[in-house]
Amino acid sequence: MARAVQESPVGALLREWRQRRRLSQLELALAADSSARHLSCVETGKAQPSRAMVLKLCDVLEVPLRERNTVLLAGGFAPEYRESSLDDDPLRSARTALTTMLTAHEPYPAVVVDRYWNVVTTNRAMSPFQGEADDELLARPNMYRLALHPGGPDATTYIVNHGQVREFLLDRLHRQVRSTGDPILRALYDEVSRYPVPPGTRAEPEPPSPFAVPLRIATPRGELRMFSTMVTFGAPSDVTLSELAIELFYPLDEFTARTLTDLFELTTAGAGAGMSP
Repeated sequence: MARAVQESPVGALLREWRQRRRLSQLELALAADSSARHLSCVETGKAQPSRAMVLKLCDVLEVPLRERNTVLLAGGFAPEYRESSLDDDPLRSARTALTTMLTAHEPYPAVVVDRYWNVVTTNRAMSPFQGEADDELLARPNMYRLALHPGGPDATTYIVNHGQVREFLLDRLHRQVRSTGDPILRALYDEVSRYPVPPGTRAEPEPPSPFAVPLRIATPRGELRMFSTMVTFGAPSDVTLSELAIELFYPLDEFTARTLTDLFELTTAGAGAGMSP
């Protein structure tokens, strides 16, 4: 009697990533210069893939570096990608790049976030937008919690088009959850999607804008209108770098540009240079 083949941990992970990317075995095999038969054998445990094959499949499947190490370990191989701290010497040039980019963007706000949207560091121009946040939120700041938390009833700084921004942010986070399968991201999505809409939010017609979802922030000085862009490191080989992103905010009108400049000058008056933690 033929003995049943035990499922391979590495094969199960590769199948999970293939299904997540909605590829057939044939499509993945063609992209990886392999055969559907061999890939089927890898997924079922009938064949053990080489280290090079695992890396090739992960590359085609666009598996994040952290998860590539997990797949390699499941196949009995050593991790390929180092995970460093930003304080480590190998990342000194990356730290310099972050400092340069954040400082050069002033007086406009900029923030560095990790994979889970936790705030790693900001430039000084972000300070005015964190002043009314709850102390618990500021203790371990997360961009999704800061943006979508309803805040107090007496808040003077809040997102005017909260409904639009909420829909956009939740859709982006949901797509990230689907593409990674990360349980921490799923937990974050479940948490922030349950936040109630702030009572101070008001529905207003959108002024003309080249962006479908501009960021409109009510402040004691008037409404600020901004858009943002995300920047990442090119071709990182370190897990930490691969998971960092820099969000840069830009003014959409002259009033916002002037106000951001004024707020920045007030924030930095008499203060030393440097980035906020």
